Amino acid sequence: MHVNTTMEHESPLHLQFDDNRLLPHLYGKQDEHLSKIEEKLSVSVTSRGNRLAIEGPPERIRMARAALELLYRRLQKGLDVDTGEVEAAVRLAMSMEGTLLDPETYTIPTRTRLISPRSAGQVHYIQALQESELVIALGPAGSGKTYLAVAMAVSMLITGQVDRIILSRPAVEAGERLGFLPGDLREKIDPYLRPLYEALHDMMPLEQVNRRLASGEIEIAPLAFMRGRTLSNAFVILDEAQNTTTVQMKMLLTRLGENARMAVTGDLTQVDLPKGVCSGLRDSLEILMAIDGVCIVELSDADVVRHSLVSDIVRAYDTRDRKADVSTTDLDNEPNNG
Repeated sequence: MHVNTTMEHESPLHLQFDDNRLLPHLYGKQDEHLSKIEEKLSVSVTSRGNRLAIEGPPERIRMARAALELLYRRLQKGLDVDTGEVEAAVRLAMSMEGTLLDPETYTIPTRTRLISPRSAGQVHYIQALQESELVIALGPAGSGKTYLAVAMAVSMLITGQVDRIILSRPAVEAGERLGFLPGDLREKIDPYLRPLYEALHDMMPLEQVNRRLASGEIEIAPLAFMRGRTLSNAFVILDEAQNTTTVQMKMLLTRLGENARMAVTGDLTQVDLPKGVCSGLRDSLEILMAIDGVCIVELSDADVVRHSLVSDIVRAYDTRDRKADVSTTDLDNEPNNG
């Protein structure tokens, strides 16, 4: 790909792509991918054969260029580009402020697909998972906390860096208790662990998941099953950690054995513990922050990669909650004239 940089701070910027076979996939049917980039970045993109001209504000031009280069590199690797990938590339380019990024550095290979970051926060999260033995990931639903951790665990398992994957969740959801659910223990537990199964099935063929589950290379269990164990040569993931108690959190953190990695994920705005019970995740943050080798990553609504409405919903709830906190504070500060 060739770039005319002689007009870097003026419009238009000209890009030229070398492999004409990739252009239909890069541009999209009836140039729908280019139209999506125009819509998201408020730029004008004109195509003439293998050349593109991008017009608009300089910073937006840089973002469009970064997004197109990410997509082109993806196609060069034989990976698909659809509307979702275009939106992800634009989101990443915007969050990285147009900085050119080599996605291969932060790509996680699994059996069925290559997992790439879709936001700046996810770039930092993947980097933390690559480099740190204990990673705490905080963030809203859809920000990739669990999915990227499972991807890294699968990648390390298939490359032999760990011998097994252990996935766990506290069995507390919206005030329910296991004893009130129908079925035997396995049937009671499975609904709580279903998101972990779904992530695994997205990254490994079904028969491999079942075989590794049967052999113990992959273990999915509620948090209570971790007590008294030493978890060595394993990638351990604790999901929904905001619903742990302080005792449970300490118990799991102290299970870490030789050649082990651990990712702890949670959303502190979604605590389902009984009123008055302190979240073990919240309690642990101040303690772990001072320990070398522990990396705490905070994802935000900008990192949400589900339906675009999910980001808007997260922001709306956060705005409402902040207003409620301010109102409560104002009431607490009112003088008592009684």
